[in-house]
Amino acid sequence: MQKDEEGEYLIPAIRQRPVLLIGAPGIGKTAIMEQAARECNIGLVAYTMTHHTRQSAMGLPFISKKMYGGEEKSVTEYTMSEIIAAVYDRMESTGLKEGILFIDEINCVSETLAPVMLQFLQGKSFGNAKVPAGWIIAAAGNPAEYNRSVREFDVVTLDRVKMINVEPDYDVWREYARMQGIHGAIVSYLDARRDNFYKIETTVDGKHFVTARGWEDLSCLIYAYERLGLAVDKEIVGEYICDPATATDFANYLELYYVYEKTYNMESIFAGHADPMLNRRLSEAPFDEKVSVISILLGRLSRGFRDYAILENTVDNVFDALKTFRKNMQTADRPPISIFADIIQSVNAAYTRKKEAGLYASDDDKSMVKTINVLEEMSRKLAGDGTADAGSAFELVRTEFEQLNGQREKMCDRVSAELNNTYAFVENAFGESPQLVLFTTELAAGSHSMHFIEENGCDAFYRNNKGLIRA
Repeated sequence: MQKDEEGEYLIPAIRQRPVLLIGAPGIGKTAIMEQAARECNIGLVAYTMTHHTRQSAMGLPFISKKMYGGEEKSVTEYTMSEIIAAVYDRMESTGLKEGILFIDEINCVSETLAPVMLQFLQGKSFGNAKVPAGWIIAAAGNPAEYNRSVREFDVVTLDRVKMINVEPDYDVWREYARMQGIHGAIVSYLDARRDNFYKIETTVDGKHFVTARGWEDLSCLIYAYERLGLAVDKEIVGEYICDPATATDFANYLELYYVYEKTYNMESIFAGHADPMLNRRLSEAPFDEKVSVISILLGRLSRGFRDYAILENTVDNVFDALKTFRKNMQTADRPPISIFADIIQSVNAAYTRKKEAGLYASDDDKSMVKTINVLEEMSRKLAGDGTADAGSAFELVRTEFEQLNGQREKMCDRVSAELNNTYAFVENAFGESPQLVLFTTELAAGSHSMHFIEENGCDAFYRNNKGLIRA
């Protein structure tokens, strides 16, 4: 989507081949498109073609009159395709003129839709409606062995697309899991049992399958159940991991994971009051137990790093809003509460626009929600105070901001203490060992952990990471 000096695309539209992702179900094809759109700051319109008819894809027919050779004739025309109309709607609602039109399950359409899909891939249009300039086409489908409805594309079509075969790759998903905050029990389990990451098998009892989507959805459920104090048993796991052997194995592992969490009294470790007897027990524990404990410690620290990043972004967002507030009060002849209301409205509009465009990662979305909540609370304080003086109004919101920043500083101190205390425990329990290397390596690989350490320091991390580099 790069342009030359004249503003023309380096690859002309006629030479822009649609991307065709072919991969097994639940492997993350849609997530790839969502991440690409978010990182490129462009729009995304996604459709699953198995939910559509020929009429919704091409548009509805209607009769119009045209002159041919001096005679009026009735001809059939079509309304705009629902899919193309959705692209224009997204452009209007988000202000994004470039984006990705993503068509999922494109090779599983009905017989009546198959020619329409071929025309779409070959001519970048539905009926007489072309895909708007600046929007690229991406499509996804399943291999024939996973779906009986699959229709093979002919050579003419394949010669007009860039086909990419997407295969399960645990190492790649592991990086994604770290960014998404996938539950530590799932990550440590799959680290030890990689073969259980993704599988689809046909047995005498039917299809048994485990997918990346299933693990991510299960992670969300585990977090929710932990918050509600509910147990995650084999039956619950089996609703997401549809392979009885894997579901049972993970449910047993998760139960043991929670046993380790209680046995080693994690709160005392984070507080710096770990029982010396635990050091000895852990140093003599089986390898799997050691790895599980490291995973539990990393999971707790990761949540702290993530929560701090969200609060830090919130503080930065509120600070920017207050700078705008002070600047606008110097030029606008209106009550401070009215000026502040306009700022909240502007922040809200920008948030809604970007959220609708799918441009927020989960953490950014949370920080924006917190930002709006803080600004609205400040607005209520301004309204309750009733001051019309600019200086007094700014002093009030500045005081509120200092309280927010104080929360950030307290959280920073708490997370720093937990990091240092955990490092001390790991060093005492393991010494120079693979477990200490694992602990340091995982911290070095995490974006939130490294951001925190770079800003606030950690002598134990620097010491151990330097040793890894030398090694």
